[in-house]
Parts: sequence; C-alpha cells; structure tokens
Amino acid sequence: MNGTTQQTIVQALRTRILSGELEPGERLVEAQLAERLGISRTPLRYALSVLATEGLVERSGARGYTVRRFSVTDVLNAIDVRGVLEGLAARTVAERGVNAALARALEDCLREGDAIFAAGVLDSEAETRYAAMNGRFHALIVEAAHNLAVSAALGLNDKIPFVSPGTVVFDKAAQQRQFMMLSYAHRQHHAIVGALVNGEGARVEALMKEHTHISKESLNLSVDRLHLSAVAAAVAA
Repeated sequence: MNGTTQQTIVQALRTRILSGELEPGERLVEAQLAERLGISRTPLRYALSVLATEGLVERSGARGYTVRRFSVTDVLNAIDVRGVLEGLAARTVAERGVNAALARALEDCLREGDAIFAAGVLDSEAETRYAAMNGRFHALIVEAAHNLAVSAALGLNDKIPFVSPGTVVFDKAAQQRQFMMLSYAHRQHHAIVGALVNGEGARVEALMKEHTHISKESLNLSVDRLHLSAVAAAVAA
C-alpha cells in the first residue's frame, strides 16, 4: 500500500475522531473498525499508531486503542506551554545567530506560505500544504536551538490533540474567517523570521508567544464540544 493511501486512512480516522463520530473513551477494536471502514487491518494498524503519536488515541490492551479524552482546558494550557517553549528556542537562535542554511530554509517556508495564500482561498490541498509548511517552520526553529530539554518537553506537550504546529484546525463553517486568521498567522511568520535574522531575541520570543493565540482562535472551542476538523502534516511511512 502506498503512502498516499495510508495517509488517506489516517485522515479518515482523524476526521471521525474530531467530528465525534468516534467518541472519547470509545474502544477501537482493530477487527471491528477495519470491517466498518472496509479496509484491511495492516493499514489500519499503521493509522492507529500515527494517531497515537498525535495524542488522539491511546493504547488499550494488546491489540486495541481507545479514543483519548481531553478537555478544552488541557488543549489551551498546552498551547500556552508551546508558546513559552518555542519562544525560548527562538530567542536562543536569534542570540546565537542564524546561519545561511537556516535562513534559506525559513525563507522557503515563507515563499510557500505566500503562494498558498495568493490563491485567496484554502482548498483541501492548500490546507494540507499549509499544515506541512507550518510544522516545518516551527520545527526548523526548535531544532536550530539545539536544546534537548526544550525539544523533549515539546515532544511530550504535542501529545495533546490540536497542539502540534504540524496539525492545523480548519473550520469548514467559517472558511473566510479561517483564511484571514491563517493569513495573519503567516504574516507573523514573516515578522518572526525578520526578528531572528536581526538577532532580536526578546522580540522574537514575544512574537512566538503571541503567535499561539492564532492557534487558540482557530480551534473554535466551546465549553461543551470541539466543533472542528483538522489537517496534519503527513507522517512518512
């Protein structure tokens, strides 16, 4: 089975979880779920392992998973933590200095984002591209800090659903508002790169923390239920 088909199954399961079709606390038995989706158990097992790394499901027994329960407060707190940790990483990079390779990689992200928003609308393909670019942008900064403690803490924090920058939430009922919010987030990417290149440590730290507020708005959170869908950067097979 090719990577594209595998990712289609991952996305199908992710959508069912985020929409509530697969409810929090529901046990996912491989044989039953494979029959329900009309797929074989091997790609399903792969998909469940991917969703486990994203924090949407957790192991339950030898061959099963459970849809993870999480609260609005859990998500919001974790997004705040991400802002603090990424802010520290960005400040470290700015004060140490941005090398040519990092500058080129970040500029590539900016150009790709500019091209995505130039179309004036985010279709499904653009959503996937933006999620991948956003995840890559944030990862470049964190990796460049060479701080194992920050990287490890972010890895744990990203286990909470919707927190990783490689997973971007899209509200199909408010596409124009979503487009404007994410377009603004990408303008923040430009400001972050400018501060990094100019060695403005305090400024880039503040920008990274402010940047997480877009994640909160994009979630369209309510106290009763999460009304959202999400696209995540592809995970290599």
